[in-house]
Amino acid sequence: MNKIILIFLVAVTTSTAVVAQESKKNITLEDIFVNRTFQAKGVGSIQSMKDGKHYTTLDNGALVRYSFATGKVVDTLVKNCEWKRDDIKLQNYAFSSDEQKILFYVNAQPIYRHSFVADYYVWDLKNKTLHKISNEGSIQLATFSPDGTHVAFVKDNNLYISNLKGEVKAITTDGEKNKIINGAPDWVYEEEFSFHQAYQWSPDGKRLAWIRFDESHVKEYNLMVYKGLNPEIKENFLYPAVYSYKYPKAGEDNSVVSVHCYSLETEEISTMDIGTDPDIYIPRIYWVPDAKTLAIVRLNRHQNKMELLFADSKKGISRVVYTDKNPRYIDEPAYANLTFINNYQIIIFNEKDGYNHIYVHNILSGKTTPVTTGGYDVINLLGFDLKKNLVFYTSTEEGAIYRTVYSITLDGKKKQKISTRKGSNNAWFNSDYTYYIHSYSSANEPPIITLHSSNGKLIRTLENNHELRTTLTEYLIPTKEFFSFTTEENIPLNAWILKPVNFNPEQKYPVLITQYSGPNSQQVLDRWGIGWEHVLTEEGFIVVCVDPRGTGGRGEEFRKVTYLQLGKYETIDLINTAKYLGKLSFIDSSRIAIWGWSYGGFMALNCITQGADVFAAAISVSPVTNWRYYDNIYTERFMRKPQENPDGYDNNSPINHVNKYKGKLLIVTGTFDDNVHPQNTYEFSEAMVQADKQFDMMVYVNRNHSIFGGNTRMHLYTKKINFLKQNLK
Repeated sequence: MNKIILIFLVAVTTSTAVVAQESKKNITLEDIFVNRTFQAKGVGSIQSMKDGKHYTTLDNGALVRYSFATGKVVDTLVKNCEWKRDDIKLQNYAFSSDEQKILFYVNAQPIYRHSFVADYYVWDLKNKTLHKISNEGSIQLATFSPDGTHVAFVKDNNLYISNLKGEVKAITTDGEKNKIINGAPDWVYEEEFSFHQAYQWSPDGKRLAWIRFDESHVKEYNLMVYKGLNPEIKENFLYPAVYSYKYPKAGEDNSVVSVHCYSLETEEISTMDIGTDPDIYIPRIYWVPDAKTLAIVRLNRHQNKMELLFADSKKGISRVVYTDKNPRYIDEPAYANLTFINNYQIIIFNEKDGYNHIYVHNILSGKTTPVTTGGYDVINLLGFDLKKNLVFYTSTEEGAIYRTVYSITLDGKKKQKISTRKGSNNAWFNSDYTYYIHSYSSANEPPIITLHSSNGKLIRTLENNHELRTTLTEYLIPTKEFFSFTTEENIPLNAWILKPVNFNPEQKYPVLITQYSGPNSQQVLDRWGIGWEHVLTEEGFIVVCVDPRGTGGRGEEFRKVTYLQLGKYETIDLINTAKYLGKLSFIDSSRIAIWGWSYGGFMALNCITQGADVFAAAISVSPVTNWRYYDNIYTERFMRKPQENPDGYDNNSPINHVNKYKGKLLIVTGTFDDNVHPQNTYEFSEAMVQADKQFDMMVYVNRNHSIFGGNTRMHLYTKKINFLKQNLK
């Protein structure tokens, strides 16, 4: 009798579970790209006020001040449209140093991927007055001087200063499109050095330093602009327009840079001594706390020697105070995270022990001392508390797929883990490091954002994404599983796998490998995200993501083994991944595909050609097909010039392997891709045609590297899913 009851209960429970599952919805592309159903909420544009006790944020166009301690509203600094103009909405802001004014912009129009021009305004909180910075068209990169009395900005490639009393002074006058740029980076600096503002105020507001780019000898690249459905194009547009800009390809001339400084007191301009070699990079400038010395980062063309110069901002005389050399290359964190402790001590990143770690360099003694040590990479420098001599950072100490927040004393003796759960953790600190906002997510849990006091005590939860969590219960969502495996070359790789919700281990499934694979990138991370891969599982696919050699989080040797031969080891590892998956009992080895975007598109093409025996299909979006076509800062960092390394370029470019192709391919590009030019796709397609290889190609008119806008993403991902269904199912 008891057995019969037990069997009955099990049957009822199983039946109930099946009914519950059947009542849930499938994830659709409309959920991902139209309705943003699974997009997590953040906490908006929070800024700490100088007193360390309050923070501000925007709430429906109002600028509201909160108490860190209580989380309650203290007052409203700017009410909704207080200036009574419907065309000017407050959507961003920056305080002056005395917090009596805010600077903000509207009507932003993109220049390149990160830069833009806009209409900038200053609102005086005390006097309730609105001042437009420039009445002569849109400007870019407007910032307050440290004393809040002036605003500097760039317009038409020249640098200006406004005294906020209606007077604007031109600091430079030689700016010219596609020739001279003052105070803003050229295209390749912006894209590859993550460098968006090429001028800096001195700490006392008395001087303004900037980088001047002479791109006269940089070759122009032309892109065609079609009318399409662009609402901004009003005329008939029978003849497409030509958009020209300076783009230095691998081995070609760069901008010649110089560094200058303007004195607001004397109105004199001085030129800094950065050496006699014109073929260098200046990826950053900083002011030393003394407000008289300008710190200039100088990189050689090979990007394997970085020097920090200290220059007298008045006389221009300079000296080298720190040098970092690497047998392969020096990556961006080495100069992007540079932080001054005082006039003679700096916090820097260095890889001298094989991992990316934090060091303190003493300029007076010349001694460089480690702050962090161990077999893990420090990923980000989050802040430095000068009073307590505490450095805050994220690292991979708990594993390459995780991000953990730590604090450590400057002498490296006392370290504390701030985050408490494995996953993706980050932290933002207030002005005096008495409070911090912590964010956490994992692959299967949406972000939780919390406010803490400096001792770690939870004050309150700012955002737990409760609505999203409720929504998730209504859908059939596969669980992302992380795993590692060892390749035929005895290389351990990290990966994750998504299986259909109704996965049957007795069934043979087609597989899509998703990857990016670029230098120091990572896709296999324990972080939140639901994407088109989840939709694919509903179509009966298994999706696997892998990080091959060359990717980040696992030390310098793993990351830089691809030096001088981008694509070689990544292709070997991805082919080995497909072979490993093909041996699993639930995977059909004859139906393995790979896809990727940009660098990932480059790898997808390498795999469907050089790995044609193991890959049945590939999707390549906005790919590099020959590194000779790509920009020089990125490409030469890893490959040197093609004149120095022709075999490295040619042997690993998929355009030279089209004869090996024998599967199915969909290649995609945007006609207005100013980053990875459509030339890459067009030249590859011509090589395929001449090799008598059949393939599919999709071109998106007027779309840039992101292939975004209107219905474009829906169209693209629908095409990708249909392609896989037609060729692998």
